[in-house]
Amino acid sequence: MDKNDNEQVASPASVETPSSTVDTSQQRYDSMGDDGSFFVGSLPAEVVRRVNALRNIQAEHHKIEASFFEEVHALECRYLSKYQPLYEKRLNIIKGAYEPTEEESKCAFDEDETDEQAKKDKEAEGKKDEGTTVGIPEFWLQVFKNSDVLSELIKEQDEEVLKHLIDVRITMKNEANEKGFTIEFEFTPNEYFTNTVLTKFYELRTGPDEHEPLAYEGPEIIKSKGCEIQWNKGKNVTMKMVKKRQKHKNRGTIRVVTKEVQTDSFFNFFTPPTVPEDPDAEMEDSDEMRMLAADFEIGHMLRDSIVPKAVLYYTGEVADEDDGEYDEEGDEDDEDDDDDDDDDDDHDDDEHEGQAAPRGGHHHHHGSGGKHGPGGKSRGGKQGGAGQQQPECKQQ
Repeated sequence: MDKNDNEQVASPASVETPSSTVDTSQQRYDSMGDDGSFFVGSLPAEVVRRVNALRNIQAEHHKIEASFFEEVHALECRYLSKYQPLYEKRLNIIKGAYEPTEEESKCAFDEDETDEQAKKDKEAEGKKDEGTTVGIPEFWLQVFKNSDVLSELIKEQDEEVLKHLIDVRITMKNEANEKGFTIEFEFTPNEYFTNTVLTKFYELRTGPDEHEPLAYEGPEIIKSKGCEIQWNKGKNVTMKMVKKRQKHKNRGTIRVVTKEVQTDSFFNFFTPPTVPEDPDAEMEDSDEMRMLAADFEIGHMLRDSIVPKAVLYYTGEVADEDDGEYDEEGDEDDEDDDDDDDDDDDHDDDEHEGQAAPRGGHHHHHGSGGKHGPGGKSRGGKQGGAGQQQPECKQQ
């Protein structure tokens, strides 16, 4: 990590001077006593001054903590190269380019449980035709289906496409003005799109938010950027055709037209909601906030759990680590918005429902202040492997 990186973290604008930290949140700080939960504003002036001094000390503490996380991020970037040979071997086994040796296929830690099963497997193996299966077919599709979070995104039309997915890897970015990670999805040639690799970039903020420096809890994902999928004609699984009945307002005649509308799909993952560039702007659409929270959650899980532990998801030996962090919420009624299409003086009646779900098809109800929401945290963890970069799709 270079000197400039340290300087950037050590002196965020929000805590350059003691007065700036106190003043930015003083109004909120003084107004929180109505319900009796916060009483500092009612203390004597000299005590308030001392508390403010402690708050400035806390801001200095956050600066040091941010420097620590800067180093953690740099360390993760360095260790990514150490994982790389393992991920390359995993890829080669999955796609059938490498056949593991007998020794490599033995799991010593399973011996006690599988002695008897091994004999049965060996007998069954002799009855099979050898060499009929190449690699591990549909490996990543099964990995995703064994994740509760990802399986919710996968629709029936997605499965045939995801059978062509042969690798998912992580690359890291650690520049002075931008830090984050990219998830790369590599596909074999297929009938659905011409891209070889689809990408999703997640930008990290490792230091305190200059608008709320005292709320710092570590690195957080602040935005994501997908890529453009080059769909072949008639193969876009994020769209569907629906028939609509249009009734002429004056003549009363009815005609049926076919329209293309957006539908739920895993591949909406590559067109995430846009985070406002203005830091003071707020997302008013609660659905978009939920989708953004879900998107950040998925990026975090792919990087820290699913990619590094893919085989354990494949076998079902592990599950999503965050399942227990959220309480079940009541079911929400789906509300379908009517499409009001003005076609001259025609009035539309849907013959089939054509209203698409929000982009991404994410239905997780984690609040925007949650671990993976806008401002949600993505603390350092083991990273997935980084293969050769193949810029097959344009960043949106």
